[in-house]
Amino acid sequence: MDYEASLDRAMDSVPDLDTGDSRLDVPDAEAQKDGAFTRLTNLGNVADALSRDPEHLHRVIQRDLGTNGQFSGDRARYNGTFSGEDFDAAIDSYSQEFVICSECGLPDTRLEMEGRTQMLRCEACGAFRPVEKNTGSQETEQRPDVEEGRTYEVKITGTGRKGDGVAEQGKYTIFVPGAQEGDVVDIYIENISGTLAFARLA
Repeated sequence: MDYEASLDRAMDSVPDLDTGDSRLDVPDAEAQKDGAFTRLTNLGNVADALSRDPEHLHRVIQRDLGTNGQFSGDRARYNGTFSGEDFDAAIDSYSQEFVICSECGLPDTRLEMEGRTQMLRCEACGAFRPVEKNTGSQETEQRPDVEEGRTYEVKITGTGRKGDGVAEQGKYTIFVPGAQEGDVVDIYIENISGTLAFARLA
């Protein structure tokens, strides 16, 4: 038997591997608006599909979205307005960093600590690598509470001297012409000066 025939026979005997993250059946994120917040109502189901701790997933989503949030069992809420696609993108980023093996592309991994370094160990191929991203509760870099060019949903809690509606978001005081106290409105941030922000109705 020549080399080519032997090689073909050996290749035929190797089972097909399901490579990549196709074995992950992760549900689409379910986003639900709640005033100035957005809820991720199926966080627990997503974490179960990824075989990861839901609070860990929540912290990473919080960081990737550049916002603060609250974790509660199998769901969480985040300050600001986000779509299901925003959450899906953050979950996909989480999967690539904390679930998918960078060597074989399979999701058969687990997180473990080695000293003070979090590592991702693949049970399929044995690869072992550090997790690069910081997931601690104290983040050194986070997106500001308000950014120019972004849209937010806010509640108008007061009236400025010129009759503008006034809202609070984090450390920022936001002035919204045309809004009345008690309104819940979508606004577009046009300009920021220090802790003062100036917006228009979106």
